[in-house]
Amino acid sequence: MEQLKLNEFVRTKRKSLKMTQKEMSEKSGVGIRFIRELEKGKQTLKMDKINQVLSLFGYELGPIPINRGNEES
Repeated sequence: MEQLKLNEFVRTKRKSLKMTQKEMSEKSGVGIRFIRELEKGKQTLKMDKINQVLSLFGYELGPIPINRGNEES
């Protein structure tokens, strides 16, 4: 299974629930600007706010391994 980037994950989940960015911002308690920046993949966002959004879908931030090509750990 292909791993989605955070911004792709959030956008896909939002659209699957037929929510607008505005609705998602209201339900998660973050601003519409934050939602737009998150979905565009902005690199510097507050983790607590990301978790507020992810909690709508039953998720939270967590570590994932970095794909470094064919290397095995």
